[in-house]
Amino acid sequence: MPGPSKIDPLLVAQIVRNYVAHNGIPSGELPNLIATVHRSLAELGEPPQTPARDPAVATNRSYGRDFVICLDCGWRGLILRRHLTTAHGLSRDDYRARWSLKNTHPLIAPAYRERRSTIAKELGLGRSPSLPSAPEREAAPPPASATEAGIDPAFVASLSQPKRRGRPRRAAS
Repeated sequence: MPGPSKIDPLLVAQIVRNYVAHNGIPSGELPNLIATVHRSLAELGEPPQTPARDPAVATNRSYGRDFVICLDCGWRGLILRRHLTTAHGLSRDDYRARWSLKNTHPLIAPAYRERRSTIAKELGLGRSPSLPSAPEREAAPPPASATEAGIDPAFVASLSQPKRRGRPRRAAS
């Protein structure tokens, strides 16, 4: 409850008088109306009080090996990021701040993350394109020249030429 405030009693009286003039209320309700108006005016400068939120599930139960659960609404899935932005308008950091979660709290199911990581490594993602993977390096050393590999030297020379763009030229008649 707010402490002593500097609310003008004449302002409260004018508001109550205008309300009573347009709305019929019993005389026993007049003190409650005056108190309500005074309290409302006293709370105008204060930030609104938000009630403490309870999570939909316990924080330690909000993730498992194959799922993650939203603490706001109880939605269960593999990845929370899209759900948080579309359903609640929150970023990952806002969500973690709202529920006082650590940065290590998973927002992606651990099994799903491992499966995606394995697929990416098999595809060669995350590696520099100039470096071959370990099995390719150990397989066989590359031949020293194109002729040793059995490649036509004219073909190799054509690779160094810039490519033509546009329509092909007409044959000379």
